[in-house]
Amino acid sequence: MKEFDELVDVVRKLRAPGGCPWDREQTRESLVPYFLEEAHEVIETIESKEINKLKYELGDVMLHLVFQTVIAEENKEFTFEDVLNGIKDKMVTRHPHVFDPDSGYTAEEANATWEIMKSKKKKGKLLDGIPKTLPELHRSFRMQQKAAAVGFDWDDVSDVWKKVYEEIEEFKEAFDSGDKDHAKEEFGDILFALVNLSRFYDIHPGQALQHSNNKFYDRFAKVEEHFKKSGESMKDAGLEKLDGVWEDVKRQSKGQK
Repeated sequence: MKEFDELVDVVRKLRAPGGCPWDREQTRESLVPYFLEEAHEVIETIESKEINKLKYELGDVMLHLVFQTVIAEENKEFTFEDVLNGIKDKMVTRHPHVFDPDSGYTAEEANATWEIMKSKKKKGKLLDGIPKTLPELHRSFRMQQKAAAVGFDWDDVSDVWKKVYEEIEEFKEAFDSGDKDHAKEEFGDILFALVNLSRFYDIHPGQALQHSNNKFYDRFAKVEEHFKKSGESMKDAGLEKLDGVWEDVKRQSKGQK
């Protein structure tokens, strides 16, 4: 694709002698924070449905993909062809029901064996392929998905509900005993069990929490606005007054939907 080749040439020129000093001094490690920021901007744009803006944010991510590959190319580690052929071959191999109709795989069977096929391609343990730098809710979700792919899963969602209640009781007992470290561990078990529950209902826990965070942000901002307009201090208003305004904001927000 001509446009892709032109982008590669631009990055190569920026990195070459006589190019941009900032671009020339970058390493793959120094680019990580910017790469992460651009990925989050893509996600934010998708969720806000700003489709016209999305093409520019995807371009920023594409720039980082090209940048990282140009650095590898300079180090004689791998090329663009290696990157593109690698992902192409992987997608073909993991979709035998599409690219090899004689394989006998159905779409459902192919999806069920996806994680197993991934694990065979990698050395080490099944869960090693999940980055430890992922947000913890998503990391829990992915670990549980991978474990479920090899049969380590609850048979029925009712068992998951029992586990959630069990973990809550264990947290209460640990907290009442005064053992803060144990209570912290048990609270983590509650969250892990809730992630499992979300998986059974096909709800991503990170996205669900993000929705609740955004909802709280919007409603609390309106509570602040109320007190600014009235000239009252939130700090001096007391919980009863604060809660009353909060409930008013909730009713108004529900009425707008």
